[in-house]
Amino acid sequence: MPTITLPDNSKRKFDNPLSIDDIAKDIGPGLAKATVAGKVNGLLVDASDIIQEDCDLEIVTIKDDEGIEIVRHSCAHLFAHALKQIYPNAQMAIGPVIKDGFYYDIKLDKNLTNEDLEAIEKRMKQLAKTKYDVVREVVSRNQAIDTFQKRNEPYKVHLAEEIPDGEVIALYHHEEYIDMCRGPHVTNMRHLKAFKLTKTSGAYWKGDSKNEMLQRIYGTAWPDSKDLDNYILQQEEAEKRDHRKLGRQLDLFHFQEEAPGMVFWHPKGWSIYSVLKNFIKEKQDEFDYQEINTPQIVDRKLWEASGHWDKYRENMFITEIDEEHANEKRTNALKPMNCPCHVQVFNQGLRSYKDLPIRFSEFGSCHRYEASGTLHGLMRVRGFTQDDGHIFCTEDQIQDETKNFIELLSDIYAQLGFEAFEIKLSTRPEVRAGTDEIWDKAELALENAIKNLKLPYEVVEGDGAFYGPKLDFVLIDALGREWQCGTFQADFILPERLDAKFVGPDSERYHPVMIHRAVLGSFERFLGVLIEHYGGALPAWLSPIQAEILNITDKQAEYCQKIADLLKKSGFRAHSDLRKEKITYKIRDHSLQKTPFLLIAGNREMENNTISVRARGGEDLGEMSIDDFIQKLQNVVDEKK
Repeated sequence: MPTITLPDNSKRKFDNPLSIDDIAKDIGPGLAKATVAGKVNGLLVDASDIIQEDCDLEIVTIKDDEGIEIVRHSCAHLFAHALKQIYPNAQMAIGPVIKDGFYYDIKLDKNLTNEDLEAIEKRMKQLAKTKYDVVREVVSRNQAIDTFQKRNEPYKVHLAEEIPDGEVIALYHHEEYIDMCRGPHVTNMRHLKAFKLTKTSGAYWKGDSKNEMLQRIYGTAWPDSKDLDNYILQQEEAEKRDHRKLGRQLDLFHFQEEAPGMVFWHPKGWSIYSVLKNFIKEKQDEFDYQEINTPQIVDRKLWEASGHWDKYRENMFITEIDEEHANEKRTNALKPMNCPCHVQVFNQGLRSYKDLPIRFSEFGSCHRYEASGTLHGLMRVRGFTQDDGHIFCTEDQIQDETKNFIELLSDIYAQLGFEAFEIKLSTRPEVRAGTDEIWDKAELALENAIKNLKLPYEVVEGDGAFYGPKLDFVLIDALGREWQCGTFQADFILPERLDAKFVGPDSERYHPVMIHRAVLGSFERFLGVLIEHYGGALPAWLSPIQAEILNITDKQAEYCQKIADLLKKSGFRAHSDLRKEKITYKIRDHSLQKTPFLLIAGNREMENNTISVRARGGEDLGEMSIDDFIQKLQNVVDEKK
């Protein structure tokens, strides 16, 4: 007679073993209707699982985070069920859950179109409305292999063959369709009500470019139609804000095949970049950072000493040159990161504990090889610049340095228009340098620092850098999307590997702690985030052109040019549009360019030595003197608006 303990510590005793579904029914019909899975002693399981022993039980519903993930995963199976009914020869590969949805990789002798997706989605809805039961069957590996061989599913056979001995293998029966998965999944299709197939793309089998290309079909699923509609509206807005589209529209940057993953910055885009860089430099100067600059190309010996050659070589651009007057080749690498070079600067000269902390900063240009299929505008590039910084300090100084960095980061984010961010503590990854003892010390130091600041944080197991744990700072943009940008990493390993030392108060030599930190991360990626956050309508202080001066007729051309020159002389980014076009056309054109201020001059303004001012969005600010406008623009820039 199992006794279950619910989250509110109430207990229920049953005469016979029951499934989680049955227990939910016993508690109440509303809960039974919403149940998609259960947590038994903290372990997520199918709602069809039978409770045979005393345990702690939590009922998982579609409103829970785990519940919506289960619904999304089950939707991937529903997609496969519908696809196989329409295209019986389709071969299924993998169909995992991703943020906001799922995807499924398939092999099919035709490329699916949007019309095909609509037909498959229609079939999915028809199947879901039948409210059929999903049956879980635990099988041996040989049974799984045999099942999928008979069903002509070679990718599933391969996956089954890779499952380690002793691991549970579950087949999920969706009427005539069978899939293999760890689960859990919904036990009935009634839970799948709000879903949509969104797009297709290509994907290499198992993510390896040496393997064949498959089709990847993406979908999304939500608890109800209202959530789905909100998501679709958000995606439509995100599409309008796509930085790649706005980059072309606003003439900011471009990419081309001759330099994949490298940005060609246009004058307007580089203006934004430069203003942001100067802003970051000013803020770092306030926090006593010393700016340095280190080489782009460094001999492999340094990368071997730092550990990057073994752990990171596949992502490095490597060059070989014939050394003059030597019968040998020198192997170099474009730096994928700046940290080993910063240690070299620290190592020049004898450092005392009285010198610490030492804070180095560099707008360091880095190169990393990213697979061509993963490149994505400014968000994923091969060449980028970091607002990189490294702090050399003692263990006792980690607390204060964490506090100072978060103060710096908070100030910068707020002035860039991001009021909210989340903190995640990422712990040791599977592939890492250093001993467990060192990792214990580093993780504890960061966790204590953030706890002492009384800031909320989330632990992300196994997501640290190979040399140390880190705090990641995740921005929330205007559409509610998360972007990991800032980072603060405690490294006890690299200073030792590269023999960085300082003289302690006892005249002995000690290795400093090295803190790797960045506020923006990659300038390129952050600018992509910034462009999408503002939909291209950047605040006036960041805008490449802050004021556009428009003449109504040729009579005002010279007057408008004088105004533009005066604004430039006052330190503003101004431009005069003297084209022989109608003023309504020019206003519309520069409105589409999202220029913060349009200054319009006709005969009256020229006679009065004034200008008519229109703010972005069409707000008419009226006629004002040039001096008054300069003061207004200065106030806007000073207030970072």
